[in-house]
Amino acid sequence: MFNLIFPGNQTADESKRQPPDTQAEREDDGSPEEYVARSGFTGRGSDQISFSSGDKLLVHAKPSSEWWWAELRGVIGYVPAGYLSQDAAEEEEEEEEEEEDPWQDDEYFGSYSTLRLHLEMLSDKSRTEAYRQVILSNCASLRNKVVMDLGCGTGIISLFCAQLAQPSVVYAVEASSMAEYTRQLVKQNGCEEVVTVLQGRAEEIELPEQVDVLVSEWMGNCLLFEFMVESVLLARDRWLKEGGVIWPSSAALTLVPCQADSYYAEKMAFWERPYGLDFTPLQPLAQQEFFTKPKFSHLIEPNDCLTAPCDVLNLDMYTLQVQDLEEIKGQFHFCVDKPGVFHGFTAWFTVHFESLETGGATVELNTGPNSEPTHWKQTLFMLDRPVSVYAGDSISGTIVLRRNPVWRRHMTVTLHWNINSCTEDTDNCQVGTKSFPMWR
Repeated sequence: MFNLIFPGNQTADESKRQPPDTQAEREDDGSPEEYVARSGFTGRGSDQISFSSGDKLLVHAKPSSEWWWAELRGVIGYVPAGYLSQDAAEEEEEEEEEEEDPWQDDEYFGSYSTLRLHLEMLSDKSRTEAYRQVILSNCASLRNKVVMDLGCGTGIISLFCAQLAQPSVVYAVEASSMAEYTRQLVKQNGCEEVVTVLQGRAEEIELPEQVDVLVSEWMGNCLLFEFMVESVLLARDRWLKEGGVIWPSSAALTLVPCQADSYYAEKMAFWERPYGLDFTPLQPLAQQEFFTKPKFSHLIEPNDCLTAPCDVLNLDMYTLQVQDLEEIKGQFHFCVDKPGVFHGFTAWFTVHFESLETGGATVELNTGPNSEPTHWKQTLFMLDRPVSVYAGDSISGTIVLRRNPVWRRHMTVTLHWNINSCTEDTDNCQVGTKSFPMWR
């Protein structure tokens, strides 16, 4: 039996004694720095330490921007950097100068003020055509309805509503400065009598009436990343009429154990014999640098799936509450279909749009490997070490999406898994756990 422990490849005993051995990661004078915990954290492995809000920790090394090597009351281990501040006095000083925004609105909405992200989204035909199909297939039921398009961006969904259906009004809500251009686009396309563009956050805007339909494209990597979904839930509670409709109406996060041979070879196996030289001492550093965080924009080949995928999280957009977003947990049980190398898990999401028409079909947007690629692609979570698996083996466990208590658009994905072997010449059960911080 072996245990995969995040973030490093050390054993539990080693992790209590030895900090990261790269001298460049240490402070120049060798002295640890004192930091104060902004909020509490519960360690998820033998080499992570738990602490409470207000605890003072000594940071010995900073192996990555997300995870630091620290000491608390004689116990040494990894801690998430985002939970710490330099010291209480300095933090109060900084807050007096400029209050920190846990939502990082300037950065977040600033990125939507430029065309780069809008070009990426509008060029995603699967995404954009799914929303167009929703409007087109429900055009009769949208007649004379009041619609809110939350986070409208360039207003593409609002324009679809105005041109393909006959709603009484569409409130196109956009927090970024792109709203100024959205107004021009609405006028340019002759929709100004139907579409009203409102600039502001969902939590702050005021509408003259409640809405029949709330539509939004809020999904992020691994479904929830950046947590725009919170704005949708707040808008739902404030502005959606009783019996009104939300699009998407439901969402699911799907997971599958997978092979990732080319990515593993590129980032890890490369260091074995480059140019005939032994560079294996760099492999632990490569593991920390490349496998600590999830790999966004991954494209998994269907043949790399070791099992049939399964939905691990299901969200009902009518009943989901903001407080539910703090921690969402799912379970999985996979049966391995074929022998291969288990490199990690790949995740993607699917959303469904219920029909307003009697007997109408539900529209689906699927970002998985058996559908047309989207700009989200898939998200890859690499194990620290690959594991050989065989047909008949089972992989079971849990996935936890835990929202960062300080930086509200960030989260950590923690995977716990058990591999039960069907062969007699291998250990009966192999256990692993790993946490992946997801930062913007």
